[in-house]
Amino acid sequence: MSTAPQLTVRSLLPGGDGAGLVTVEGEVLDHASLAREVGRLAERLGAAGIGPNDRVAIVLPNGPEMALTLLAVMSVGCAAPLNPRYTAEEFAFYLGDLRPAALVTLGEGSTAAHAVAGDTLRIDVVGSGGHLDFDTSTARRPAPRRPSRDDEALVLHTSGTTSRPKIVPLLQRNLATSARNIASSLQLSAVDRSLNVMPLFHIHGIMAGLLAPLSAGAAVIATPGFDAFKFGRWLEDLEPTYYSAVPTMHHLVLARARGKRHTALRFVRSSSSALPRAVLDQLRDLFGVPVIECYGMTEASHQMTANPLPPRIAKPGSVGIPTGIEVAIANEAGALLPPSTRGEVVIRGATVIDGYENNPEANAASFFDGWFRTGDEGFCDEEGYLFLTGRIKEQINRGGEKISPLEVEDVLLAHPGVSEAAVFAIPDERLGEDVGAVVVPGQGPAPTDAELREYLRERLASFKVPKTILFADEIPKGATGKVQRIGLAGKLGLGSAP
Repeated sequence: MSTAPQLTVRSLLPGGDGAGLVTVEGEVLDHASLAREVGRLAERLGAAGIGPNDRVAIVLPNGPEMALTLLAVMSVGCAAPLNPRYTAEEFAFYLGDLRPAALVTLGEGSTAAHAVAGDTLRIDVVGSGGHLDFDTSTARRPAPRRPSRDDEALVLHTSGTTSRPKIVPLLQRNLATSARNIASSLQLSAVDRSLNVMPLFHIHGIMAGLLAPLSAGAAVIATPGFDAFKFGRWLEDLEPTYYSAVPTMHHLVLARARGKRHTALRFVRSSSSALPRAVLDQLRDLFGVPVIECYGMTEASHQMTANPLPPRIAKPGSVGIPTGIEVAIANEAGALLPPSTRGEVVIRGATVIDGYENNPEANAASFFDGWFRTGDEGFCDEEGYLFLTGRIKEQINRGGEKISPLEVEDVLLAHPGVSEAAVFAIPDERLGEDVGAVVVPGQGPAPTDAELREYLRERLASFKVPKTILFADEIPKGATGKVQRIGLAGKLGLGSAP
């Protein structure tokens, strides 16, 4: 009689003698050793009283220590990883909101979190690489049991760009299912090596960089984070078969490239925000491998759709086909729309959260008839490929004309003198909102304002041409490299759009 797979994070560690966790210095833990280390560290946490659904705030830099700690905490309780660069004020908010049972750091004084931790149990990480331990001298009660599929494994916050961040509780079954879905869509196996450059306090890095490859018996190269200056050497010395990153990182890879690279890469993956067509083409030409654009969000345990690998067709401009969940397009009333009709992207499936924590208003607005509203606008073609046209809240309403920032950005980025671009709403007394843009020039001669406007007028309707174009050395971004269009006008001194 067959039994259903155990849907927990612990079940994703396969064991075996293949490489499991690799440091940038070349130290290797095979899968069997990795499973033993995670189990030992989980027992240490259990002896300190950490058990199922107990939240453990983790404030560590990227690297093998963070990867091992994250796996150990999710194997015994619930991980709440936080950005180590937060200020004391930010830590005070997140720790107060999460109410963790413990705080894991590198030690007293290593982070501003200590100053606001109060009487939270503190656990210090000692050692490095694969030789890690926890100082759990302040032991409490023994943990009662191992987590089951319906216990919490990971808790994260939404970005909170326009309101108070929402708490997103992800269950063991959500993460285990998502990891296997991602591994299946990318055809991962024991011969693969993931170069994880994404932060492990973000769902992208946790799922695509860590859990998905481990679930397939592949290796994870645990880097200290993305570094454009070291990236090329990592490709040569550590021979990863793929890396997954946000478009900003891909752009920096291209900026440092000198001619076509010969690597062990099998594909390149992009997610978390739209990948400009020009960047996709340049990456494909640089590495000579498929560039797979994916679509994910925290509330779905990361990946929802992905372009397939050859010999199946990947459609440029699309974020691909569903990977293990249902994806549809709905109108405001909740009616599902036919192919090629624009509307809100809605999803349902085993990787989607049951609801936000302590937020009935957000749940009422986000869920209907088992579907979750993503807040993204798009359409599906006749073959089921999803095309995104922008965030609904980021759309610019110029006197009743709705403008997608992505559409204008794609045209700007096709100009040979433009390296990066972001389009956003700016306040306008007559129209309510108008179009603003910030542009980072490329390595060649920088275009003038007049040249860019003429270029845009030839390719866009006149009402889509930005009223204001700023030139800058860089575009303000969030902690994971994503451009946050809402509020960008204020950050650039152009006032706050309504």
